[in-house]
Amino acid sequence: MRDLERLLEVQLFDRRYRQTRLTWAGQVFLEECKRVIATVDQAVQATKAAALGYQGYLRLAICDSLAQPRIAALLASSREEEPELEIRVFELPFSQQLIGLHNNLLDIGFALSDAVSDGVVAEAVWTDPLSVVLPARHPLLEHSQIALDEVLKWPLVLCHPDAGSGCHHQIQALLESGSIPPKVVDRVTSLGVMLTLVGAGYGVGFGIASQVRSLQRADIATRSFTETSPTLNTYLLRRQGEPSEPLKRFLQRVEETRTAPGKN
Repeated sequence: MRDLERLLEVQLFDRRYRQTRLTWAGQVFLEECKRVIATVDQAVQATKAAALGYQGYLRLAICDSLAQPRIAALLASSREEEPELEIRVFELPFSQQLIGLHNNLLDIGFALSDAVSDGVVAEAVWTDPLSVVLPARHPLLEHSQIALDEVLKWPLVLCHPDAGSGCHHQIQALLESGSIPPKVVDRVTSLGVMLTLVGAGYGVGFGIASQVRSLQRADIATRSFTETSPTLNTYLLRRQGEPSEPLKRFLQRVEETRTAPGKN
Protein backbone atom coordinates (compact mmCIF):
# COMPACT_ATOMS: atom_id res chain seq x y z
CA MET A 1 0.00 0.00 0.00
CA ARG A 2 2.88 2.38 0.70
CA ASP A 3 4.24 1.66 -2.79
CA LEU A 4 0.85 2.65 -4.22
CA GLU A 5 0.84 5.84 -2.17
CA ARG A 6 4.31 6.71 -3.44
CA LEU A 7 3.22 6.01 -7.01
CA LEU A 8 0.16 8.25 -6.66
CA GLU A 9 1.96 10.79 -4.46
CA VAL A 10 -1.15 10.76 -2.25
CA GLN A 11 -1.73 9.51 1.29
CA LEU A 12 -4.48 6.87 1.12
CA PHE A 13 -4.37 5.68 4.74
CA ASP A 14 -4.37 7.47 8.07
CA ARG A 15 -2.04 5.43 10.31
CA ARG A 16 -2.13 7.66 13.36
CA TYR A 17 -4.60 5.42 15.15
CA ARG A 18 -4.46 1.84 16.34
CA GLN A 19 -6.81 0.92 13.48
CA THR A 20 -5.70 2.15 10.05
CA ARG A 21 -8.34 4.21 8.25
CA LEU A 22 -8.81 5.44 4.72
CA THR A 23 -8.24 9.14 4.21
CA TRP A 24 -10.79 11.09 2.18
CA ALA A 25 -8.51 10.70 -0.84
CA GLY A 26 -8.35 6.97 -0.09
CA GLN A 27 -12.15 6.71 0.01
CA VAL A 28 -12.43 8.48 -3.33
CA PHE A 29 -9.77 6.21 -4.82
CA LEU A 30 -11.58 3.11 -3.52
CA GLU A 31 -14.89 4.14 -5.08
CA GLU A 32 -13.21 4.93 -8.39
CA CYS A 33 -11.49 1.53 -8.33
CA LYS A 34 -14.84 -0.16 -7.76
CA ARG A 35 -16.28 1.73 -10.74
CA VAL A 36 -13.36 0.75 -12.96
CA ILE A 37 -13.63 -2.91 -11.92
CA ALA A 38 -17.36 -2.87 -12.66
CA THR A 39 -16.67 -1.32 -16.09
CA VAL A 40 -14.04 -3.92 -16.90
CA ASP A 41 -16.37 -6.70 -15.76
CA GLN A 42 -19.11 -5.39 -18.02
CA ALA A 43 -16.66 -5.23 -20.92
CA VAL A 44 -15.76 -8.87 -20.31
CA GLN A 45 -19.42 -9.88 -20.14
CA ALA A 46 -20.22 -7.96 -23.34
CA THR A 47 -17.35 -9.65 -25.16
CA LYS A 48 -18.47 -13.10 -24.02
CA ALA A 49 -22.06 -12.32 -25.02
CA ALA A 50 -20.91 -11.24 -28.50
CA ALA A 51 -19.00 -14.50 -28.86
CA LEU A 52 -22.25 -16.37 -28.07
CA GLY A 53 -24.10 -14.52 -30.82
CA TYR A 54 -25.78 -11.68 -28.91
CA GLN A 55 -25.81 -8.44 -30.92
CA GLY A 56 -26.54 -6.01 -28.11
CA TYR A 57 -27.32 -5.81 -24.42
CA LEU A 58 -29.28 -3.89 -21.82
CA ARG A 59 -28.36 -3.64 -18.14
CA LEU A 60 -31.46 -3.58 -15.97
CA ALA A 61 -31.75 -3.20 -12.19
CA ILE A 62 -34.67 -4.23 -9.98
CA CYS A 63 -35.03 -3.43 -6.29
CA ASP A 64 -35.96 -6.10 -3.77
CA SER A 65 -39.63 -5.14 -3.45
CA LEU A 66 -40.32 -5.37 -7.18
CA ALA A 67 -40.09 -9.07 -7.97
CA GLN A 68 -43.51 -8.74 -9.57
CA PRO A 69 -45.21 -10.60 -12.46
CA ARG A 70 -45.22 -7.56 -14.77
CA ILE A 71 -41.43 -7.38 -14.85
CA ALA A 72 -41.15 -11.13 -15.43
CA ALA A 73 -43.61 -10.92 -18.34
CA LEU A 74 -41.72 -7.93 -19.75
CA LEU A 75 -38.42 -9.80 -19.70
CA ALA A 76 -40.03 -12.88 -21.22
CA SER A 77 -41.51 -10.92 -24.13
CA SER A 78 -38.16 -9.20 -24.75
CA ARG A 79 -36.37 -12.57 -24.89
CA GLU A 80 -39.00 -13.90 -27.29
CA GLU A 81 -39.06 -10.88 -29.62
CA GLU A 82 -35.32 -10.13 -29.54
CA PRO A 83 -33.42 -13.33 -28.73
CA GLU A 84 -30.23 -11.69 -30.01
CA LEU A 85 -30.46 -9.00 -27.29
CA GLU A 86 -28.90 -9.95 -23.97
CA ILE A 87 -30.65 -8.46 -20.93
CA ARG A 88 -28.57 -8.55 -17.75
CA VAL A 89 -30.64 -8.23 -14.59
CA PHE A 90 -29.21 -6.98 -11.30
CA GLU A 91 -30.86 -6.65 -7.89
CA LEU A 92 -29.85 -3.24 -6.56
CA PRO A 93 -31.33 -0.79 -4.04
CA PHE A 94 -32.67 2.50 -5.31
CA SER A 95 -29.59 4.49 -4.24
CA GLN A 96 -27.25 2.10 -6.07
CA GLN A 97 -29.42 2.24 -9.16
CA LEU A 98 -28.93 6.01 -9.31
CA ILE A 99 -25.15 5.59 -9.01
CA GLY A 100 -25.15 2.92 -11.71
CA LEU A 101 -27.15 5.10 -14.08
CA HIS A 102 -24.93 8.13 -13.50
CA ASN A 103 -21.78 6.05 -14.11
CA ASN A 104 -23.20 4.41 -17.24
CA LEU A 105 -23.14 0.99 -15.58
CA LEU A 106 -26.92 0.58 -15.98
CA ASP A 107 -29.42 1.39 -18.72
CA ILE A 108 -32.69 0.97 -16.80
CA GLY A 109 -33.84 0.76 -13.20
CA PHE A 110 -37.18 -0.11 -11.63
CA ALA A 111 -37.96 1.28 -8.17
CA LEU A 112 -40.72 2.75 -6.01
CA SER A 113 -39.25 6.26 -5.79
CA ASP A 114 -38.93 9.15 -8.23
CA ALA A 115 -36.49 11.13 -6.04
CA VAL A 116 -33.83 11.18 -8.74
CA SER A 117 -30.96 13.60 -9.24
CA ASP A 118 -29.93 15.60 -12.30
CA GLY A 119 -29.23 13.51 -15.35
CA VAL A 120 -31.73 10.76 -14.50
CA VAL A 121 -35.38 10.57 -15.58
CA ALA A 122 -38.07 8.83 -13.51
CA GLU A 123 -41.36 7.89 -15.19
CA ALA A 124 -44.32 6.25 -13.43
CA VAL A 125 -45.01 3.18 -15.56
CA TRP A 126 -47.34 1.09 -13.37
CA THR A 127 -49.81 1.94 -10.63
CA ASP A 128 -51.00 -0.83 -8.31
CA PRO A 129 -53.54 -0.84 -5.47
CA LEU A 130 -51.91 -0.90 -2.06
CA SER A 131 -53.23 -3.51 0.36
CA VAL A 132 -52.89 -4.27 4.05
CA VAL A 133 -50.71 -7.31 4.79
CA LEU A 134 -51.81 -9.20 7.89
CA PRO A 135 -50.84 -12.32 9.87
CA ALA A 136 -52.95 -15.32 8.82
CA ARG A 137 -55.03 -15.26 12.06
CA HIS A 138 -55.35 -11.53 12.61
CA PRO A 139 -58.71 -10.20 13.93
CA LEU A 140 -58.98 -7.69 11.07
CA LEU A 141 -59.32 -10.55 8.59
CA GLU A 142 -63.01 -10.84 9.51
CA HIS A 143 -63.50 -7.74 7.32
CA SER A 144 -63.28 -7.90 3.53
CA GLN A 145 -62.10 -4.26 3.50
CA ILE A 146 -60.41 -2.24 6.25
CA ALA A 147 -60.38 1.48 7.04
CA LEU A 148 -56.95 3.07 7.36
CA ASP A 149 -57.65 4.28 10.91
CA GLU A 150 -58.49 0.69 11.94
CA VAL A 151 -55.13 -0.45 10.61
CA LEU A 152 -53.35 2.35 12.48
CA LYS A 153 -54.62 0.97 15.80
CA TRP A 154 -52.21 -1.96 15.37
CA PRO A 155 -48.39 -2.10 15.44
CA LEU A 156 -46.89 -1.56 12.00
CA VAL A 157 -43.92 -3.09 10.21
CA LEU A 158 -42.81 -0.46 7.69
CA CYS A 159 -40.09 -0.03 5.11
CA HIS A 160 -37.04 1.83 6.36
CA PRO A 161 -36.35 5.32 4.92
CA ASP A 162 -33.22 3.80 3.39
CA ALA A 163 -35.07 0.74 2.06
CA GLY A 164 -33.75 -0.54 -1.24
CA SER A 165 -37.02 -0.01 -3.11
CA GLY A 166 -37.44 3.67 -2.17
CA CYS A 167 -41.04 2.98 -1.04
CA HIS A 168 -40.78 4.97 2.20
CA HIS A 169 -42.10 8.28 0.82
CA GLN A 170 -45.20 6.74 -0.77
CA ILE A 171 -46.12 4.78 2.38
CA GLN A 172 -45.44 7.80 4.60
CA ALA A 173 -47.88 9.93 2.57
CA LEU A 174 -50.58 7.31 3.19
CA LEU A 175 -49.92 7.23 6.97
CA GLU A 176 -50.11 11.01 7.20
CA SER A 177 -53.62 10.92 5.71
CA GLY A 178 -54.92 8.98 8.74
CA SER A 179 -56.19 10.56 11.94
CA ILE A 180 -54.27 8.23 14.29
CA PRO A 181 -50.48 8.43 14.79
CA PRO A 182 -48.88 5.19 13.56
CA LYS A 183 -47.29 2.82 16.08
CA VAL A 184 -44.21 1.51 14.32
CA VAL A 185 -42.81 -1.68 15.83
CA ASP A 186 -40.04 -2.15 13.27
CA ARG A 187 -38.61 -0.74 10.04
CA VAL A 188 -37.13 -3.13 7.50
CA THR A 189 -35.12 -2.82 4.32
CA SER A 190 -36.66 -5.63 2.26
CA LEU A 191 -40.04 -7.06 1.36
CA GLY A 192 -38.96 -10.52 2.51
CA VAL A 193 -38.16 -9.36 6.04
CA MET A 194 -41.40 -7.38 6.26
CA LEU A 195 -43.47 -10.43 5.28
CA THR A 196 -41.56 -12.62 7.73
CA LEU A 197 -42.23 -10.26 10.65
CA VAL A 198 -45.88 -9.84 9.69
CA GLY A 199 -46.28 -13.61 9.36
CA ALA A 200 -44.75 -14.02 12.82
CA GLY A 201 -47.29 -11.62 14.30
CA TYR A 202 -45.04 -8.63 15.02
CA GLY A 203 -47.42 -6.25 13.28
CA VAL A 204 -49.18 -5.45 10.01
CA GLY A 205 -47.66 -4.03 6.85
CA PHE A 206 -48.46 -2.73 3.39
CA GLY A 207 -47.72 -4.12 -0.04
CA ILE A 208 -48.88 -4.61 -3.62
CA ALA A 209 -51.56 -7.28 -3.27
CA SER A 210 -50.86 -9.11 -6.55
CA GLN A 211 -47.17 -9.32 -5.68
CA VAL A 212 -47.79 -10.61 -2.14
CA ARG A 213 -50.31 -13.20 -3.36
CA SER A 214 -47.88 -14.46 -5.99
CA LEU A 215 -45.56 -15.56 -3.16
CA GLN A 216 -48.26 -17.98 -1.93
CA ARG A 217 -47.38 -17.72 1.75
CA ALA A 218 -49.75 -19.46 4.19
CA ASP A 219 -48.72 -17.26 7.13
CA ILE A 220 -50.05 -13.97 5.70
CA ALA A 221 -53.17 -12.58 4.03
CA THR A 222 -54.14 -9.28 2.36
CA ARG A 223 -57.12 -6.97 2.56
CA SER A 224 -58.01 -3.87 0.56
CA PHE A 225 -58.89 -0.47 2.04
CA THR A 226 -62.46 0.80 2.44
CA GLU A 227 -61.41 4.26 1.29
CA THR A 228 -60.52 5.12 -2.27
CA SER A 229 -57.78 2.59 -2.67
CA PRO A 230 -54.31 4.08 -2.15
CA THR A 231 -51.77 3.08 -4.77
CA LEU A 232 -48.06 2.50 -5.22
CA ASN A 233 -46.30 3.78 -8.32
CA THR A 234 -43.50 1.81 -9.93
CA TYR A 235 -41.00 4.08 -11.67
CA LEU A 236 -38.74 3.36 -14.60
CA LEU A 237 -35.39 5.13 -14.21
CA ARG A 238 -33.01 5.94 -17.06
CA ARG A 239 -30.44 8.51 -18.06
CA GLN A 240 -31.56 11.70 -19.77
CA GLY A 241 -30.87 11.96 -23.47
CA GLU A 242 -31.59 9.97 -26.60
CA PRO A 243 -31.91 6.25 -25.75
CA SER A 244 -30.13 3.58 -27.77
CA GLU A 245 -32.12 1.56 -30.29
CA PRO A 246 -32.36 -1.52 -28.02
CA LEU A 247 -33.50 0.71 -25.16
CA LYS A 248 -36.11 2.38 -27.39
CA ARG A 249 -37.59 -1.01 -28.24
CA PHE A 250 -37.60 -2.04 -24.59
CA LEU A 251 -39.32 1.20 -23.59
CA GLN A 252 -41.96 0.52 -26.24
CA ARG A 253 -42.66 -2.86 -24.64
CA VAL A 254 -43.01 -1.16 -21.26
CA GLU A 255 -45.51 1.24 -22.81
CA GLU A 256 -47.48 -1.69 -24.21
CA THR A 257 -47.84 -3.15 -20.71
CA ARG A 258 -49.39 0.14 -19.63
CA THR A 259 -51.93 0.32 -22.46
CA ALA A 260 -52.88 -3.38 -22.63
CA PRO A 261 -56.51 -4.08 -21.67
CA GLY A 262 -56.96 -4.66 -17.96
CA LYS A 263 -53.56 -3.14 -17.09
CA ASN A 264 -52.86 -0.01 -15.06
